[in-house]
Order: sequence, then C-alpha cells, then structure tokens
Amino acid sequence: MSTMVKKTIFSIVAILIILFLVAVNFGPAIMEKTLNKQIDVSSYKVSDEAKALHAKLNIMDWHADTLLWNRDFLVHSDYGHVDFPRLREGNISFQMLTTVTKSPKGQNYEENTADSDQLTDLVMLQGWPRKTWDSLLERALYQSEKLDRIVEASKGTVVFIKSQADLAKQKSNKLASLSVLLGTEGSHPLEGDIKNIDTMYDAGFRMFGLTHFFDNKLGGSLHGISGKGLTDFGKEAVLRMNELEVIIDLAHASEKMAWEVTKMIERPQVVSHTGFKGACDTPRNFPDDLMQAIAAKGGLIALGFWDAAVCTPTPEGIAKSMQYGIELVGADHVALGSDWDGSTTSIPSNNIATITDAMLKIGISEEDISKVMGANSIAFLKKWLPAS
Repeated sequence: MSTMVKKTIFSIVAILIILFLVAVNFGPAIMEKTLNKQIDVSSYKVSDEAKALHAKLNIMDWHADTLLWNRDFLVHSDYGHVDFPRLREGNISFQMLTTVTKSPKGQNYEENTADSDQLTDLVMLQGWPRKTWDSLLERALYQSEKLDRIVEASKGTVVFIKSQADLAKQKSNKLASLSVLLGTEGSHPLEGDIKNIDTMYDAGFRMFGLTHFFDNKLGGSLHGISGKGLTDFGKEAVLRMNELEVIIDLAHASEKMAWEVTKMIERPQVVSHTGFKGACDTPRNFPDDLMQAIAAKGGLIALGFWDAAVCTPTPEGIAKSMQYGIELVGADHVALGSDWDGSTTSIPSNNIATITDAMLKIGISEEDISKVMGANSIAFLKKWLPAS
C-alpha cells in the first residue's frame, strides 16, 4: 500500500472519528433544543398577589419526559423544560418523571403504526448501554437506573417516592427537596410478558400508561390504527397493576380502552397529560363525557401546557382551559400534566407562577388554584399509592 493511500485512509478515519465525537457530544443537545422549545414569558408580569399565593402552594406535575435526555438533572440548563434547580425556582415540590421508550417515525395525533421507532438513533447517540438498543424493557429500566443515580448524587435533596410510607416521611417539601415519582409512557416495555409488570414495579415504577402513539399488545391507542379496547393481555395487565396498587394512566389510550378500564376496576385513574376537548377540540383530547366519567370515580385530569392540549399554550390559554375543566369535572379533579421535555413547546418549569397569576386574573379562587396546582395530586398519592 502506497504512502499516499495510507495517508488518505488515515485522514478519512480521523474525519470519521471527529464527526462521531461531534455527534455524540453535541447531537443530543441540538436535537433537544429543536424538540423541547420554550415559550418566552419574560415579558409577562406576575402580580405581587400571585407571587405571594404561588409561594404558599405545594405543587405537583404529573408528566415530564426528562429522563429520556442526557442533561444533568441536578444542574440548571438553559434549554429543555425541567431540571432540579428550575423545578425549585418554580416552587414545584413533586414531579412525576415518565419514561419514553418508543416513538414512531412521522408521529402524529391521527394514525400511527408500530413498525418504526425514531428513538433508537437517539438511544445510540446518547451512549446508552447496548442492551437498550433493541429492548424497550431495558430502555425503561435504564431510565429508572438514571433516576436512582440522580437521587444518590443529590445527597438527600431529591427523594424517590414509591409508597404512602415514603410520602409520609416528607413532612415538608418547601425548602430544598424535591419528591419524584416514576411512571411509564405506555406499557409496550412489558414486551408482552405479564411478569415484567413486577420487574418494573421492583424498579420503582408506580404509574403505568397503557399505550403511547401506537397500538400495542395491551390494546388500542388514541393515535393508532385499530381504535380497539383492551386485548386479553391488556385485561390481564390491568388486573395485575390493580393488584400491585399502581396508578393507571389513561393518557394516549383509545377512547374504548379508557371506557373499559373505568368500568373494569374500582381504583381511580389519572390522565397524566391532556386537555379538555370542549375547551380545545383536537384529536389529542378525550370527549368531555369520558373526562366526567374518569372524574366521577375519583380520578384526576392533569392539564398539559402545549398546543394540542390547550390550543393556546400561554398563561392565559392554560388558565382558560383550567377554568373550563373546573366547571366540567369539579376543582377536586383537575391537576397539572405539563408534558415537559416531551417534544413540546412549553412554558418551562421555573416560570409557572405565570399560570397562577393568569388563573387569579380570570377569577379562579385561591382555594381552587391551590387544588389544581398540587393539593388534589398530593391527596391522590396519599390515598392511592401502595401503602409500603
């Protein structure tokens, strides 16, 4: 081989190595900045009255996909929506972190098949373990391991809540600490094996979504092809989840599946990130009568902050949807379900006092604001998490 050929090969290899290092070090951040955009509310003036009220609230949000990304959760970032410092700036004491494990190419709210996955490239690019490349269960478990590492590194400022007993130990979350819970965005990580519910439970999962953007072995998605309800495996899975006293999340379930679950088990369900169709008529939101049925069983409707959930994703638009929900199902059944870091454009977690202010301005009472911002959610956890 000539010296010139060797030099050419060496140059090509060097360029490929440089391109790989650039992709690994900068690719995920570039991707997230593209997908998780922030709504700028810097010009929004929060009143002194709203600031004082917001500071007294005990706030919980039901849905953030932050574990999907490789950002350091304990460090303040200038992109994305959620990290520990920004949650505390927003006076958020409880955050449900949800694990995304598969996302079809061309994802949309109308119709998706399950035969593609655009997350595999992200998983590989972020350097996740080899076992996560082709196993949805391993992707979910890896994100639970990430949360364990975050909790350990926080040295007590981030607390992993798995039971009513854990919750009872958190007498005050008003200083530096943050309580986090773990949920899954759809139950395709079960990979068709009922035993994997217990595997995920042992890893700390306490909320199970049933479907995401595509039909799976449990049944139909709101955005899938079939529109079907629960399969036999889905019914078996719901019953096992019910036995373990985990929270079932109906977000993304087909309407038929959601109706079936509400009639199948007595424990109430949560819709962890959604909107009210009567306030925002999009394919993403359940009809009002289904929302009323979920609430009638003691369930929670957690309102999202992005366009398909509220149509106008501003403080004023979110407040109006909140008001609609309070009038539809009652203030005791409305909560926050931002869908932060879930490929949405949203008000970031450190700026949600703007939503408190907007609710005050349209006449929602301080008592009802306190309920929807967190009191309802914390009461729900105290009653419906596993005892120990």
